[in-house]
Amino acid sequence: MSLRFDAISKLSNSSEEVHVPGGMKITGLFGENVFTLATARQFLSDEGYKSLVTSVKGGKKIDRTVANQIANGIRAWAESKGVSHYTHWFQPLTGTTAEKHDSFFTIKSDGTPIEEFDGAALIQQEPDASSFPSGGLRATFEARGYTAWDPSSPAFIMEIGDGKTLCIPTIFVSYTGESLDYKAPLLKALEAVNKAAIDVCHYFDRNVQKVTPTLGWEQEYFVIDEGLANARPDLIQCGRTVFGAAPAKGQQLEDHYFGSIPERVYAFMRDFEMESYRLGIPLRTRHNEVAPAQFECAPIFEEANIAVDHNTLLMDVMNRVAKRHRLVVLLHEKPFAGINGSGKHNNWSLATDTGVNLLAPGKTPKTNLMFLTFFVNAIKAVHDYADIMRASIASAQNDHRLGANEAPPAIISVFVGQYLAKVLQEVKNRVGDKFDEQDEAILKLDLHRSIPELMLDNTDRNRTSPFAFTGNKFEFRAVGSSANCANAMTVLNTIVAETLRNFKQEVDSHIEKGEKKEIAIMHVIQKYIVDSEKVLFEGDGYSEEWHKEAERRGLPNLKTTPVALDAMVTEKAKRLFEHNGVYTHSELEARHEIELEKYIKKVQIEARVMGDLAINHILPAAVAYQTELAGNIESLQSIGLPESAYKSQLTIVTEISRHISAIYEQVDAMVEARKVANNLSDTRAKAIAYCDEVKGKYFDSIRYHVDKLEHLVDDEMWTLPKYREMLFLR
Repeated sequence: MSLRFDAISKLSNSSEEVHVPGGMKITGLFGENVFTLATARQFLSDEGYKSLVTSVKGGKKIDRTVANQIANGIRAWAESKGVSHYTHWFQPLTGTTAEKHDSFFTIKSDGTPIEEFDGAALIQQEPDASSFPSGGLRATFEARGYTAWDPSSPAFIMEIGDGKTLCIPTIFVSYTGESLDYKAPLLKALEAVNKAAIDVCHYFDRNVQKVTPTLGWEQEYFVIDEGLANARPDLIQCGRTVFGAAPAKGQQLEDHYFGSIPERVYAFMRDFEMESYRLGIPLRTRHNEVAPAQFECAPIFEEANIAVDHNTLLMDVMNRVAKRHRLVVLLHEKPFAGINGSGKHNNWSLATDTGVNLLAPGKTPKTNLMFLTFFVNAIKAVHDYADIMRASIASAQNDHRLGANEAPPAIISVFVGQYLAKVLQEVKNRVGDKFDEQDEAILKLDLHRSIPELMLDNTDRNRTSPFAFTGNKFEFRAVGSSANCANAMTVLNTIVAETLRNFKQEVDSHIEKGEKKEIAIMHVIQKYIVDSEKVLFEGDGYSEEWHKEAERRGLPNLKTTPVALDAMVTEKAKRLFEHNGVYTHSELEARHEIELEKYIKKVQIEARVMGDLAINHILPAAVAYQTELAGNIESLQSIGLPESAYKSQLTIVTEISRHISAIYEQVDAMVEARKVANNLSDTRAKAIAYCDEVKGKYFDSIRYHVDKLEHLVDDEMWTLPKYREMLFLR
């Protein structure tokens, strides 16, 4: 029996269920495995607690003399929960998290065994930097790198089976100081936008001392049966199906979206939510997404740095918990062709320490000058640096998704909604005038007297926009589901910081010329609206008309990763990141190299998997069925039946032969194209070759012939689980 039918048999006959405890209040377990400030109050001395609070809330460095006290307190807490080991938990440029476990156990010089965790071990460790992607910053023989504690993200305890490990969130840098992870640049970008935003806030409120970028991510994912996934080598090695004919029923009925959650998936959701709550991840929403077998979860907004850590941690938790339920979570942006891909919508805003959301319009956004200032600056930032934003979400996986099945196009544009678009036009045309007050609009639903009147938001929603304003935040919808949010957040906060810095300089220049502060601000706002108008688009981002219009406007449409990544190493990008202290020139060059290498390797792996499946799975099944049909034709001929009796069989045999020949020839040609690409020494040229000459010329073509064979070959002979099984059998 093939793995495919074995998986279906086990799925049909299995009655085993994973018990998920219920009846517990979330508030009773939330954060129980996190070293929160409330927990720190119990386990730290006054000096240690005050130092930690000052570091977390004020960004001050912790004195190494106090670090020993903090480390002892963290160890005492961890040991009270059965922890014996600790690790520095970091996010290298591999796209996954990294950890090296050490025990608290040590032996003193006199042979006495003790448990110990000192401040030096808390603050710093030394992993091998040459074994992680460095883009040429580190040679193989230059192994030293450092992880350094990030006190702003609390330590947590990871439970895996019966084992428990204390995890210390850290940054990861090379021996020479360059960042080799996602967190270090993010922290720098958050500080850059904090400083720039405070300066602008002081035009309106001198009490603002801190501005914190907030992030609420929405994680989309697919869930399929583990047995079916294991029978698909492409899913196991690539995270997506490189072949697969469309089922008769896909998502066309739109009956999965917000539908009743399947019981097995519901148990899995509850299980990973419980683990997430213990880790302080504030999940709030779960639901079916549009595609069959696709789902989504979303948390309450948090500070961007912690939100990034929580999303990265959640992806690990989901994968581990899924195994308990004999399920597989697919975080790839496009695991199945012809239906929706998965994104990770990054909902971003700015909050002050005085309790103000700087992107909340209020009842009259036209007269809310502070809102208009930050709203228009965000739009201007996207306009000026659209190419860099596109580069921040570029990957081989996301190339499959952008522009297809409700994913935004590769053209970066901004949607603000009809009402705010009108506000911008009025501001542009009437600087200095007093706008009339407008009450909140009421949307009355003539349904039933028990249905309340709904307050109409200042914006509608546009699912086709890559960067949309959604009431009191911007939603960066183009981020891919498997991506680390830090990359997009680093770029977004950096470009906003730069734009706010320029804004303040221009306003101050007007004020120095004798203009009143409010009039000066309005003059610069008007200028920014005019300068960035072409990036505003309120229509259907999927339409061919928009692609033509975007080209007419001069907006970049960078459809593939190798080309999109070029924006990261332009002189404009280097000035931007250096000016804000986020990346040095060498760090940008290194990351460009790393991302190109990632792209090459992922496409190379997919090409190899396609060749293997085509030659070792698809063609043997097709030849076997072809032989069976040929035997049938021969037997019918032997008893003297006319050709009309086996005409259909002949047609099928001919069709199968045509597809077999095409597959064999194109796989062979693809292998040769890979060899040519591999011989190129320049990384960018190699990436372009893999994009255009390997993927572009052969992936879709080989798939076409394989998918045609899937419809022709006897179902009993087809070894790979089909879409109808993976998407609908649970």
